[in-house]
Amino acid sequence: MTLAITVGALTAGAVYLLMQREMLRVILGFVLLGHAANLVIMAAGGTSRRGEPFGTPDNPGSVADPLPQAFVLTAIVIAFSITIFMLVLSATGTEDDDTTDDDGLPDEDDARLPASAEVRA
Repeated sequence: MTLAITVGALTAGAVYLLMQREMLRVILGFVLLGHAANLVIMAAGGTSRRGEPFGTPDNPGSVADPLPQAFVLTAIVIAFSITIFMLVLSATGTEDDDTTDDDGLPDEDDARLPASAEVRA
């Protein structure tokens, strides 16, 4: 029950952060969503019936399932690389690159921008 509440709280926080406009908050939302997904994958492996990682010589059937652990390890690497990529994009981008409002129409300040050169055939 605690695991389900934790996943729900992480997902709710991630959705809230993903709905924000700032890029850093969106990145933090993806991080939270990645953690929630990792917890779901580990829970799918059966947290209550998980035994020793290597088992015992008497009962080799009680060994923990390594597949969810391998999936989570892969997901951690992928989430880390996506996070770094998004941080680089947010650091190199500027807010001046966007010349339209949220409705897709040009800003009022766009009248001051120089007209683009015509494409010559």
